[in-house]
Amino acid sequence: MNRFAALIDSLVFTPSRNGKMRLLADYFAHTPAPDRGWALAALTGTLVFHEAKPAAIRQLVLSRVDPDLFAWSYDYVGDLAETAALIWPERHPQANSLPPSLSEVVDALHAAKRAEVMGLIEGWMDTLDASARFALLKLITGSLRIGVSARLAKTALAEWGRLNVDDIEECWHGLTPPYQALFAWLEGRAERPDEGLGAGFRPLMLAHPLDEEDMAGLDAAAYCAEWKWDGIRVQLVARGAERRIYSRTGDELSGAFPDLADHMSFDAVLDGELLVVRDGVVAPFNDLQQRLNRKQVTAKTLQEFPAFVRLYDMLFDRAEDLRSLGFLERRARLERWYEEVRPRRMDLSPMVPFAGWDELKALRAGAREAGIEGLMLKRCDSPYTAGRPKGPWFKWKRGALTLDTVLMYAQRGHGKRSSYYSDFTFGAWRGDELVPVGKAYFGFTDAELVELDRWVRNHTTKRFGPVREVAPGLVLEVAFDSVHRSGRHKSGLAMRFPRVHRIRWDKPAHEADRLETLERMVVG
Repeated sequence: MNRFAALIDSLVFTPSRNGKMRLLADYFAHTPAPDRGWALAALTGTLVFHEAKPAAIRQLVLSRVDPDLFAWSYDYVGDLAETAALIWPERHPQANSLPPSLSEVVDALHAAKRAEVMGLIEGWMDTLDASARFALLKLITGSLRIGVSARLAKTALAEWGRLNVDDIEECWHGLTPPYQALFAWLEGRAERPDEGLGAGFRPLMLAHPLDEEDMAGLDAAAYCAEWKWDGIRVQLVARGAERRIYSRTGDELSGAFPDLADHMSFDAVLDGELLVVRDGVVAPFNDLQQRLNRKQVTAKTLQEFPAFVRLYDMLFDRAEDLRSLGFLERRARLERWYEEVRPRRMDLSPMVPFAGWDELKALRAGAREAGIEGLMLKRCDSPYTAGRPKGPWFKWKRGALTLDTVLMYAQRGHGKRSSYYSDFTFGAWRGDELVPVGKAYFGFTDAELVELDRWVRNHTTKRFGPVREVAPGLVLEVAFDSVHRSGRHKSGLAMRFPRVHRIRWDKPAHEADRLETLERMVVG
């Protein structure tokens, strides 16, 4: 456990991507199995302990610490795991109280009954120092937040094993922690694991954002254009009896969309956009959200929010890998395949013909009225390359909408910014009342963060744990992609991808926008 704690501590205080990768590679190289496998599972989000809830951790700490002292400490630190690790009272070492290894913690928690979990955690906390207690609590609550994504962990693993990270991604879904077969392959002791290759996830090709200034250096004749639909990117994989739907990050969605999976009676790997479509018309993104992240889907939900996939690309046609072909060649194969198979609840995303950039700009200008997110530009000869290579694909999204809102609530950030307020709920005026219309995080500069944090502390009117209600006085200009009606929000509206664009220190709160302004922007 101490070795894992040292890794977490080092990752938290290492800002650079390359530095984090070096730390991870060194850990994988010098940590024995199965500890390194369980660490990889924790870093990639595949290690979950359902019985160790933050509320239970809080109660455990309060059994040892004065409640007022804990409350003030938590308010200052802002992170539950860090507060608990630092404030936990030291006890004299007991006989046979050596710190547990990472695998011992995992094995014990997996074998424990619900009533035994907190007793195990309490015993471990007594044997560990503050740094190891912090790592333990982050591990068991599943909230590492140390600036390491699953992709970064896999990339470090690939560099250590001198492999391509896409090779790891392709077999990842057939592997299980603590990844003994994976490490054996990386160390040259075994062949590549092939459990996930059949109906497994293939890493997607992604696009770079495009600014109009960038277009001057691009040859319009070398690119194709197609609409960027406002859904979520998915990959459909059908191999024999196996039918799976993956998100762009490789999370499996098949269980939430049986109405799609049931119609995947083909042998192919396809790239497309998941939408809700009624009578040929794409519904607002808010309708698709009614289907996402559900463990069970009712017949009523299936009927009211019918799932649909608009196909962009074809990676495999039966066993033939098409990814090395140019985009136009793959598109021709996709069109022939579609005419032959005619899969239900799917169609082809239409190409957008254009003679030059000026014509394409005019077409993009009407995207919002049609409920389209923007345009995709793809080089005609571009192979399907995993990741985000610079040049072949660009996404040219429609311009963002903006609204001047008033800060209502502020919540602590996480990780390195847990001591500052950086998550904000903002509202618009309805009469003389402020109504919440969204919540967002903004990556302020350090100077802005300190100034904003000071303002929140000086204008707090109420406290709700890590959340503070503030007096109406600070205007935030919020950018967002679209707005939809929502019965779950007090305002009746929900913003799509809200983000704080800038702080309007110069604008009085009473001059912020009204709810009626947002109403006029509603899609659908």
